[in-house]
Amino acid sequence: MMQYKALVISLGGSIIVPAGIDSDFLKRFREIILGLEQARFVIICGGGKICRNYQNAAKEMAEISKEDLDWIGIQATRLNAELVRSIFGETAYKKVIHDPHEEIDNSKRIVIGAGFEPGSSTDLRAVQVAKRFGAGKVVNMSNIDYVYDDDPKKNPHAKKLTSITWTDFRKLVGNEWDPGLNMPFDPIASKEAEKLGLEVVIIGNEISNLKRVLKGESYNGTTIS
Repeated sequence: MMQYKALVISLGGSIIVPAGIDSDFLKRFREIILGLEQARFVIICGGGKICRNYQNAAKEMAEISKEDLDWIGIQATRLNAELVRSIFGETAYKKVIHDPHEEIDNSKRIVIGAGFEPGSSTDLRAVQVAKRFGAGKVVNMSNIDYVYDDDPKKNPHAKKLTSITWTDFRKLVGNEWDPGLNMPFDPIASKEAEKLGLEVVIIGNEISNLKRVLKGESYNGTTIS
Protein backbone atom coordinates (compact mmCIF):
# COMPACT_ATOMS: atom_id res chain seq x y z
CA MET A 1 0.00 0.00 0.00
CA MET A 2 1.31 3.45 -0.87
CA GLN A 3 2.45 5.53 2.11
CA TYR A 4 0.98 9.00 1.88
CA LYS A 5 2.21 12.14 3.60
CA ALA A 6 -0.64 13.14 5.93
CA LEU A 7 -2.00 16.70 5.69
CA VAL A 8 -4.72 17.92 8.05
CA ILE A 9 -7.04 20.78 7.16
CA SER A 10 -9.46 22.36 9.61
CA LEU A 11 -12.04 23.71 7.15
CA GLY A 12 -14.20 26.39 8.73
CA GLY A 13 -17.95 26.20 8.26
CA SER A 14 -17.83 29.95 7.61
CA ILE A 15 -16.29 29.26 4.19
CA ILE A 16 -18.31 26.14 3.36
CA VAL A 17 -21.56 28.00 4.04
CA PRO A 18 -20.85 31.75 4.49
CA ALA A 19 -24.53 32.62 3.88
CA GLY A 20 -25.56 30.01 1.35
CA ILE A 21 -23.40 27.06 0.26
CA ASP A 22 -20.29 28.37 -1.54
CA SER A 23 -20.28 25.92 -4.47
CA ASP A 24 -17.57 27.84 -6.32
CA PHE A 25 -15.17 27.60 -3.37
CA LEU A 26 -15.92 23.90 -2.87
CA LYS A 27 -15.32 23.09 -6.56
CA ARG A 28 -11.91 24.79 -6.48
CA PHE A 29 -11.07 23.22 -3.10
CA ARG A 30 -11.89 19.80 -4.54
CA GLU A 31 -9.64 20.36 -7.56
CA ILE A 32 -6.63 21.26 -5.39
CA ILE A 33 -7.07 18.30 -3.04
CA LEU A 34 -7.53 15.81 -5.87
CA GLY A 35 -4.56 17.32 -7.71
CA LEU A 36 -2.07 16.58 -4.90
CA GLU A 37 -2.00 12.82 -5.38
CA GLN A 38 1.10 12.27 -3.22
CA ALA A 39 -0.70 13.42 -0.07
CA ARG A 40 -3.34 11.97 2.22
CA PHE A 41 -5.82 14.55 3.47
CA VAL A 42 -7.85 14.53 6.65
CA ILE A 43 -10.34 17.39 6.36
CA ILE A 44 -12.27 18.36 9.48
CA CYS A 45 -15.33 20.52 8.76
CA GLY A 46 -16.71 23.24 11.01
CA GLY A 47 -20.27 24.47 11.51
CA GLY A 48 -20.16 28.15 10.51
CA LYS A 49 -23.28 30.18 9.79
CA ILE A 50 -25.67 27.19 9.94
CA CYS A 51 -24.41 26.41 13.43
CA ARG A 52 -24.81 29.98 14.68
CA ASN A 53 -28.25 30.40 13.09
CA TYR A 54 -29.55 27.34 14.92
CA GLN A 55 -27.83 28.22 18.19
CA ASN A 56 -29.18 31.79 18.11
CA ALA A 57 -32.70 30.56 17.32
CA ALA A 58 -32.57 28.16 20.27
CA LYS A 59 -31.35 30.91 22.64
CA GLU A 60 -34.19 33.22 21.56
CA MET A 61 -36.79 30.61 22.52
CA ALA A 62 -35.44 29.22 25.78
CA GLU A 63 -32.56 29.07 28.21
CA ILE A 64 -30.23 26.59 26.53
CA SER A 65 -27.36 24.79 28.25
CA LYS A 66 -23.83 25.04 26.86
CA GLU A 67 -23.91 21.31 26.21
CA ASP A 68 -27.09 21.54 24.12
CA LEU A 69 -25.66 24.49 22.18
CA ASP A 70 -22.59 22.37 21.50
CA TRP A 71 -24.74 19.48 20.23
CA ILE A 72 -26.49 21.85 17.82
CA GLY A 73 -23.07 22.95 16.57
CA ILE A 74 -21.83 19.37 16.28
CA GLN A 75 -24.79 18.38 14.08
CA ALA A 76 -24.13 21.42 11.85
CA THR A 77 -20.51 20.30 11.37
CA ARG A 78 -21.72 16.82 10.41
CA LEU A 79 -24.10 18.19 7.78
CA ASN A 80 -21.30 20.31 6.27
CA ALA A 81 -18.95 17.33 6.37
CA GLU A 82 -21.43 15.08 4.55
CA LEU A 83 -21.58 17.67 1.78
CA VAL A 84 -17.79 17.84 1.52
CA ARG A 85 -17.41 14.04 1.66
CA SER A 86 -19.94 13.58 -1.14
CA ILE A 87 -18.05 15.78 -3.62
CA PHE A 88 -14.96 13.55 -3.38
CA GLY A 89 -16.90 10.41 -4.31
CA GLU A 90 -14.96 7.12 -4.23
CA THR A 91 -11.67 8.87 -3.42
CA ALA A 92 -12.94 9.56 0.11
CA TYR A 93 -13.61 7.20 2.98
CA LYS A 94 -17.27 6.13 2.80
CA LYS A 95 -18.48 7.96 5.91
CA VAL A 96 -17.74 11.05 7.94
CA ILE A 97 -15.65 10.27 11.02
CA HIS A 98 -16.77 11.71 14.34
CA ASP A 99 -14.56 9.94 16.86
CA PRO A 100 -10.94 10.86 15.97
CA HIS A 101 -9.81 7.41 17.15
CA GLU A 102 -12.30 5.25 15.25
CA GLU A 103 -11.09 2.58 12.83
CA ILE A 104 -11.10 3.62 9.18
CA ASP A 105 -10.15 2.17 5.80
CA ASN A 106 -6.51 3.19 5.34
CA SER A 107 -6.64 2.63 1.59
CA LYS A 108 -8.64 5.85 1.11
CA ARG A 109 -6.59 8.99 0.43
CA ILE A 110 -9.20 11.47 1.69
CA VAL A 111 -10.94 11.29 5.06
CA ILE A 112 -13.61 13.79 6.10
CA GLY A 113 -14.37 14.45 9.74
CA ALA A 114 -16.71 16.56 11.88
CA GLY A 115 -17.59 17.36 15.50
CA PHE A 116 -17.56 14.59 18.09
CA GLU A 117 -18.55 15.68 21.59
CA PRO A 118 -19.29 18.88 23.56
CA GLY A 119 -16.53 20.98 25.12
CA SER A 120 -14.47 22.14 22.13
CA SER A 121 -14.67 22.94 18.43
CA THR A 122 -13.63 20.93 15.39
CA ASP A 123 -10.18 22.53 15.78
CA LEU A 124 -9.54 19.99 18.55
CA ARG A 125 -10.61 17.14 16.23
CA ALA A 126 -8.05 18.42 13.71
CA VAL A 127 -5.32 18.39 16.36
CA GLN A 128 -6.29 14.88 17.47
CA VAL A 129 -6.23 13.44 13.95
CA ALA A 130 -2.92 15.19 13.26
CA LYS A 131 -1.49 13.27 16.21
CA ARG A 132 -3.07 10.02 15.01
CA PHE A 133 -1.81 10.29 11.43
CA GLY A 134 1.62 11.70 12.29
CA ALA A 135 1.07 15.11 10.72
CA GLY A 136 3.21 17.86 12.19
CA LYS A 137 0.99 20.66 10.93
CA VAL A 138 -2.67 21.67 10.76
CA VAL A 139 -3.80 24.12 8.08
CA ASN A 140 -6.69 26.22 9.37
CA MET A 141 -8.94 27.74 6.69
CA SER A 142 -11.67 30.09 7.86
CA ASN A 143 -12.88 33.67 7.47
CA ILE A 144 -9.93 34.78 9.65
CA ASP A 145 -6.85 35.44 7.52
CA TYR A 146 -4.27 36.27 10.21
CA VAL A 147 -3.79 36.30 13.95
CA TYR A 148 -3.75 39.92 15.17
CA ASP A 149 -2.16 41.34 18.33
CA ASP A 150 -5.61 42.66 19.32
CA ASP A 151 -9.22 42.29 18.17
CA PRO A 152 -9.29 44.07 14.76
CA LYS A 153 -13.07 44.59 15.05
CA LYS A 154 -12.52 46.72 18.15
CA ASN A 155 -9.07 48.13 17.47
CA PRO A 156 -8.45 49.53 13.95
CA HIS A 157 -4.72 49.68 14.75
CA ALA A 158 -4.43 45.94 15.52
CA LYS A 159 -1.41 44.46 13.75
CA LYS A 160 -1.26 41.31 11.64
CA LEU A 161 1.18 38.72 12.93
CA THR A 162 2.97 36.37 10.52
CA SER A 163 4.22 34.17 13.36
CA ILE A 164 3.48 33.75 17.07
CA THR A 165 4.41 31.26 19.78
CA TRP A 166 1.80 29.08 21.44
CA THR A 167 2.53 30.83 24.76
CA ASP A 168 1.68 34.24 23.30
CA PHE A 169 -1.24 32.96 21.24
CA ARG A 170 -2.85 31.33 24.25
CA LYS A 171 -2.62 34.62 26.14
CA LEU A 172 -4.73 36.14 23.34
CA VAL A 173 -7.42 33.42 23.21
CA GLY A 174 -7.58 32.42 26.87
CA ASN A 175 -8.45 28.98 28.24
CA GLU A 176 -12.26 28.82 28.09
CA TRP A 177 -14.43 27.23 25.40
CA ASP A 178 -17.80 28.76 24.61
CA PRO A 179 -20.17 27.33 21.94
CA GLY A 180 -20.19 29.56 18.86
CA LEU A 181 -16.85 31.15 19.79
CA ASN A 182 -15.24 32.79 16.74
CA MET A 183 -11.45 32.73 17.17
CA PRO A 184 -8.53 31.86 14.88
CA PHE A 185 -8.07 28.57 16.79
CA ASP A 186 -10.06 27.44 19.79
CA PRO A 187 -8.50 27.59 23.30
CA ILE A 188 -8.90 23.87 24.07
CA ALA A 189 -7.36 22.84 20.73
CA SER A 190 -4.56 25.37 21.25
CA LYS A 191 -3.63 23.84 24.61
CA GLU A 192 -3.45 20.37 23.04
CA ALA A 193 -1.53 21.58 19.97
CA GLU A 194 1.06 23.26 22.20
CA LYS A 195 1.45 20.06 24.22
CA LEU A 196 2.05 18.05 21.02
CA GLY A 197 4.47 20.59 19.54
CA LEU A 198 2.16 20.98 16.56
CA GLU A 199 2.39 23.82 14.03
CA VAL A 200 -0.88 25.48 13.05
CA VAL A 201 -1.15 27.72 10.01
CA ILE A 202 -4.00 30.31 9.89
CA ILE A 203 -4.64 31.30 6.26
CA GLY A 204 -8.11 32.67 5.62
CA ASN A 205 -10.25 31.49 2.71
CA GLU A 206 -8.21 32.09 -0.47
CA ILE A 207 -7.81 28.93 -2.54
CA SER A 208 -4.58 30.16 -4.17
CA ASN A 209 -3.14 30.71 -0.69
CA LEU A 210 -4.07 27.16 0.34
CA LYS A 211 -2.30 25.84 -2.76
CA ARG A 212 0.89 27.69 -1.80
CA VAL A 213 0.78 26.29 1.75
CA LEU A 214 0.28 22.71 0.54
CA LYS A 215 3.14 23.04 -1.95
CA GLY A 216 5.50 24.44 0.70
CA GLU A 217 5.65 27.89 -0.90
CA SER A 218 5.44 31.27 0.88
CA TYR A 219 1.90 32.23 1.84
CA ASN A 220 -0.16 34.93 3.53
CA GLY A 221 -1.17 34.05 7.07
CA THR A 222 0.09 33.31 10.57
CA THR A 223 2.16 30.36 11.76
CA ILE A 224 1.60 29.35 15.37
CA SER A 225 4.34 27.13 16.78
